[in-house]
Amino acid sequence: MKTNAIGIFDSGIGGTSIWKEINTLLPNENTIYLADSKNAPYGPKGKDAIISLSIKNTEYLIKQHCKLIVVACNTATTNAIDYLRANYNLPFIGIEPAIKPAALQTKTNSIGILATRGTLSSALFSKTSTLFASNIKVIEQHGDGIVELIESGKLVSDEMNSLLKGYLQPMIEANIDYLVLGCTHYPYLMPLLIKLLPKHVKIIDSGEAVARQTKAVLEQHNLINRSHLKLNNSFFTNSKTKVMESLLGTNYTVNYLDF
Repeated sequence: MKTNAIGIFDSGIGGTSIWKEINTLLPNENTIYLADSKNAPYGPKGKDAIISLSIKNTEYLIKQHCKLIVVACNTATTNAIDYLRANYNLPFIGIEPAIKPAALQTKTNSIGILATRGTLSSALFSKTSTLFASNIKVIEQHGDGIVELIESGKLVSDEMNSLLKGYLQPMIEANIDYLVLGCTHYPYLMPLLIKLLPKHVKIIDSGEAVARQTKAVLEQHNLINRSHLKLNNSFFTNSKTKVMESLLGTNYTVNYLDF
């Protein structure tokens, strides 16, 4: 079991930002990444559909003998992870927007959250926001269209720039000093966001925290890979392989999987 892969799935290619953090912290672990880009984004689909898609992804990774599954999608985590944990006998790592550190550290008492509709409308997001951010101003913004542009290879484009300007303006006017990224696609926007936001605004995503939690759970279950056999990092998508390869870099090949 220790040499079995960590399974990672997302509604698309954005979760590769999480894979990079896990691979950096746990370079000795084998990984299998599954991108359900054909169905991206999950946000507008509704809870039942999101659970159904998450089951499909989970069962594929279980068939590959994964020892742990990272749900590298905020929307899938907030809508489906309770079901997955209740119905499958292996550890799951979820992702949710990093509201807590932003709420605790804000000096202007105003933070922004850029996330999908599925995440912002979820019960888990509402609970976390109420728990940690009830006494500060929270500017929530649905990131409609962002995932679609990234999935179609238009990360750096006039359309993306225009979209982000419109989404960030109300946050800038509200004097936010932290922007929380609530979708695993969004860390790839970092260079654009830095250009568009005032210099004092800090940007937070969940990637490093997810990697640390993955390591902690592997240690807890005695599943850390201490073998020195050749590593295998496999990437699969049911859409365009070249777009994911452009995010991963030239060292990795992405395989098309009809699922």
